Amino acid sequence: MPIQVQYLEHVTLVSRDRGKTRHFYVDILGMQPIVRPEFAFPGDWYQAGGTLIHINEAGIEAGPGGPSPHSGSVATRGQHFAFLVDDIQSATQELRDQGLTIVSGPRQRPDGAYQVYVHDPDGHLIELCTRPQ
Repeated sequence: MPIQVQYLEHVTLVSRDRGKTRHFYVDILGMQPIVRPEFAFPGDWYQAGGTLIHINEAGIEAGPGGPSPHSGSVATRGQHFAFLVDDIQSATQELRDQGLTIVSGPRQRPDGAYQVYVHDPDGHLIELCTRPQ
């Protein structure tokens, strides 16, 4: 019998600058900082609905911040994770207003959903998307 995974509970990212990371996830994406257990290493937790982002500070134990280099020819086909938003046009404009570079999009997928891609401060590729129409 399969394990029966319920949902993705959290993603852990390594950050070179937790202040910039907080600004991105809290001030730009609107996630809420939440209480983090008192681990013996520095980090932060953010939440949106049932999704948690665990941030660990770069260092000897966690390694360097940021993702592994992408060697493919299309960045959006590589490793990334996505957040659901209601209005892709407003989200895209907010990203631009915050001075972020749009990696790709906004564009419509074959199922009618829209998606836009941006990097967080450590270079992780983030997708913002709508539900399929």
